[in-house]
Amino acid sequence: MTRSTACPDWADRLRAGESIIPPPIFPEQAEQALAVFKALRIVDAPGSPTFGESCAQWVFDLVASIFGAYDPESGRRLITEWFILIPKKNSKSTIAAGIMMTALVLNWRRSAEFAILAPTVEVASNSFGPARDMTRPDVDDELGALMHAQTHVKTITNQATDAFLKVVAADSNTVGGKKSVGTLVDELWLFGKVSNAENMLREATGGLASRPEGFVIYLTTQSDDPPAGVFAQKLQYARGVRDGTIDDPRFVPVIYEFPPDMVAAGEHRNPENFGMVNPNLGYSVDREFLLREYQKAENDGEESMRGFLAKHLNVEIGMALMSNRWAGAEYWERQSVGPVTLDDLISQCDVIDLGIDGGGLDDLLGLAAVGRHAVTRNWMLWTRAWAHPSVLERRKSEAPRFHDFAKHGDLVLVKRIGDDVDEVAEIASRVERSGKLDKVGVDPAGLGAILDALEQAGIPVEKVIGISQGWRMTGSIKTAERKLAEGAMVHGGQPMMAWCVGNARVEVRSNAIVITKQASGTAKIDPLLAMFNAVSLMALNPATNPMDNFLKFVASRASEAA
Repeated sequence: MTRSTACPDWADRLRAGESIIPPPIFPEQAEQALAVFKALRIVDAPGSPTFGESCAQWVFDLVASIFGAYDPESGRRLITEWFILIPKKNSKSTIAAGIMMTALVLNWRRSAEFAILAPTVEVASNSFGPARDMTRPDVDDELGALMHAQTHVKTITNQATDAFLKVVAADSNTVGGKKSVGTLVDELWLFGKVSNAENMLREATGGLASRPEGFVIYLTTQSDDPPAGVFAQKLQYARGVRDGTIDDPRFVPVIYEFPPDMVAAGEHRNPENFGMVNPNLGYSVDREFLLREYQKAENDGEESMRGFLAKHLNVEIGMALMSNRWAGAEYWERQSVGPVTLDDLISQCDVIDLGIDGGGLDDLLGLAAVGRHAVTRNWMLWTRAWAHPSVLERRKSEAPRFHDFAKHGDLVLVKRIGDDVDEVAEIASRVERSGKLDKVGVDPAGLGAILDALEQAGIPVEKVIGISQGWRMTGSIKTAERKLAEGAMVHGGQPMMAWCVGNARVEVRSNAIVITKQASGTAKIDPLLAMFNAVSLMALNPATNPMDNFLKFVASRASEAA
């Protein structure tokens, strides 16, 4: 029988309060590890109880799964990676310390290295403190005699084997060249905001190549923003293994989250269901505390509720949870019709308007194409954006997300300044040659280089229109909202555009509404503003010349074929 770590019935298991963690492959090894783990003391808990006295069953299941994957005869570990997504206050750092101390005790390799990799100094301290306290002679004289803790370098050494556990705040200097037998990555969601995190983690986990008994544990809460970077990658992979769409028997996903149908129905906000995703409820998680935090979040508004849902219930943040969000965000996701390409717009629409925005060295250059379907009259949207290398440097917090968008094809990372404008002009020229181009709407403040490029690409000057910004965009903003709400505007579900929509913040000025880049902070909305520029033109209900369109379309196809 082929071994699998998939858990396709995870939703039913969580509803029933059953384990979603696979049983150990080698029960004897699991029992040996549990004997060590259960004897360790939690010093910062009242009365300093042992793990055995104070833990919920899921913790023991996890420990058994990790250490019960080791084959003592071959010296190999049959499962090498664990991904654990668990809400805040479920004793994550303390459990991490206990698992790694157990590994340090049981390890047979001399001078072996174990590491807890944290994204910040503060998180590193949260993990090191409980581990150090377990080795205090007044807490456990036997363990105190065996281990030597050095607080200033956050290191604990097993004096019998010279193996050591080191807790480090990650950067490229601290993790380079690591050959750890076991690595626990704490708060992976924060690594998702670090530009070089993928390379950093690759360095930190490189020891698996030469240590067949090695393992990596990713332990994290949900992100307080839409998942990005290495966190988004690992989360997507873990869900794939869990659901059975990815076959990887060496990877264990342990994800405490609500099923999508419960989130869609709003059942995740029912306090009766909080225990589904808080396996330590009644232990380190106090029900009354959760209820108070929930009530406070309700009183403080959706922005506060967003944080509560992410951190205490592991609800992945979407665009519709922000209190000052653009009203169109509420309808955005439901208006996705699957992949929509520029070719789709050219072949299915009778007229197309283009919008352009951004393009500074600190901005994305956004292009939006809004086409009117020749049959349904619905509006179809396609977008693309370009970024200079300087944007990745100046917006390091967003760099992982930009690389994700580039992989999807929504964002082009140009190597030379000017390539972005040239590519925009070429797309505009392509639409013009098809006979479907009505006009190109641009921010008047950024006309310079774009106007020159459009003219060189054969776009008639009279077709390039300056679109007034600020409060004057109120009409196009409200038009887009209404079209989305009516179901008369569809898009291709592009991740980059969803992110931009989620970033949009509305400001009320007199009797107008304004969406500005300043209100969005470091997050970008340039493709969304480009969409508003295109919408303002399409709202004028441009006329079409069917014969002219046909002739230009035929000529375009002939040119492309040649």
